[in-house]
Formats: sequence, structure tokens, C-alpha cells
Amino acid sequence: MYGKDRDGIGRAVLVSTDGMPITQTSLEDAALEGRLFSAANQAVVTTTAAMATTWTGLGVANPTGSGKLYRFWEFGWAQAAVMNTEGSIGVFAATYGAGMAQTITPQCARLAYKTTTAFADSAATISSPLLLRVGGSSMEGTIGTAPSMSPNVLDLKGAIIIPPGSGLYSYTYAIQTASIMFYMVWEEIDTP
Repeated sequence: MYGKDRDGIGRAVLVSTDGMPITQTSLEDAALEGRLFSAANQAVVTTTAAMATTWTGLGVANPTGSGKLYRFWEFGWAQAAVMNTEGSIGVFAATYGAGMAQTITPQCARLAYKTTTAFADSAATISSPLLLRVGGSSMEGTIGTAPSMSPNVLDLKGAIIIPPGSGLYSYTYAIQTASIMFYMVWEEIDTP
């Protein structure tokens, strides 16, 4: 199957396994259609070191039976108080387990339009952690002497997709005591 560009030259059209054209929708379309969500810590959190299974930070879990895939677009963080040690910051995936609840209320990008199937939480017991991306560093010392670290956004470009029964979680190499806040942006897509 070929299309024509402005010069009249044929170009291949991407098709799915069932022969349907594949199109890339924009984040604006996802927002307007009520598929784009975000969650953020509402106050500073104390994080666990690395990928401890008694984890704390910010996590977004896709419940078993949700019928959705979560496609992650952004992960961000801000230092809101002096950090106690330096280290890396990123995201990891894990199977979620005991204690994952809706303690943080996710918001649809089209406010008050739809609700999410996700659980957003700042603490849970998880299993089988796997580090996926490291996107920055934490600095210790007073905020006045630390170098500027903003904006702290890890553009995931939709390249992390979390199936039902798993979640995406904030990662800090070392424990950070009540000094950091996180946010995540994801799209919810019906499973094929």
C-alpha cells in the first residue's frame, strides 16, 4: 500500500497485522479525548534507596483486569528541600503488590472529563523491580549552593508501556529524606 507525498512520489504506509493503517496520535489528541493523565506528589516525600521492595516515592500502577496499557510520556522531579546525599534519579518497573492504593488523585488532562483506572501512590510493597531509565542526579548541600537542576523532566516519548499487573515507580539511588517531589504523565490505551 502506497501513499503520495506532495512531490507525487509514492511512500510506504505503515499497516498493522490486520492491514489497518497505523497513525500516530498527538498528545493534544490524547488530552482532548480523555486518555492522558498525570499524578504528582502533593508534598515532599522520603524515598527508598534504589529499588527496595518496600518502596516510597511516586508510583503509577496498572491494576490487573484494567483492560488498558499505560504509555508513559513524562517523568519529572523537583528538589523542594536540601537533599541528604547525591545520587541518580530515574524510573523502574515492577509488579505491584500489597498496599498499592489510590492515595494520590490522578487528573485527566481534560480536567473533570474522565477518571483513570490507575492507582497512584507514594508507598507500596512491590516485587521484581527492573531499572528502566536514569535521567538525572540529586545533589546534596544547601539549595542556595546547589547548581540549578531545572527543568528536571525525563521525556519518555511514549517508549515505556506498562501492562496490567505492573507499575512505573520513581527511583533514587540513595534515600532522600523529605526533600523531593515527582510527577508522571501517561496515556491509557485499550488493550488489543
